[in-house]
Amino acid sequence: MDLQEQSVVRRRRGAELEEALLQATWDELAEVGYGALTVDAVAQRAETSRTVVYRRWATKRELTEAAITFVGRRDRATAPDTGSLRDDMLTVMRHTNDKRIGLMALMIAFLGGYFLETGTAPYDLRRLVLEDGPTVLDEIIERAVERGEVDPERLTPRVVTVAFDLFRHEALMRLGPVPDDVMVAIVDEVFLPLVTS
Repeated sequence: MDLQEQSVVRRRRGAELEEALLQATWDELAEVGYGALTVDAVAQRAETSRTVVYRRWATKRELTEAAITFVGRRDRATAPDTGSLRDDMLTVMRHTNDKRIGLMALMIAFLGGYFLETGTAPYDLRRLVLEDGPTVLDEIIERAVERGEVDPERLTPRVVTVAFDLFRHEALMRLGPVPDDVMVAIVDEVFLPLVTS
């Protein structure tokens, strides 16, 4: 370790250190994009050494994927139970609008180099963020079926996801938050008529 690295090292270990590194990576990605991301800049932002970063992630790709997974899972919504499918959907959309829009915008605006280098698409990165098992949307829909709000015959895979597909489209086209009236229109004018009898 050279003198420059020694001067920036701050003693943290385990989860605290890993969290600091992943947050620093996320912040760098949002500021400079994948093409200009360097391990040195991440280490400096996290106030540690590049050796510490390389010990955990051997490549820039691995580091980027770990940061996206970390932020995506950290800000994941839990399934609300308001007693109404409409309110549950809007609650999750509003949470996503507040907490996860940065993730969506970053994936498109700042990761072009990543997609070119890896031959992947935003869909592939989204799979990193999703955990195994039922999604929040699955839980919301299942409860709505149990309450008799939804006609299960109408629940094709495309119909189930259409509201969030439209929401993501709006977020990506705006590279930012979706206005509340647009979210309400997606739920009231598109989603609910498709799933209710």
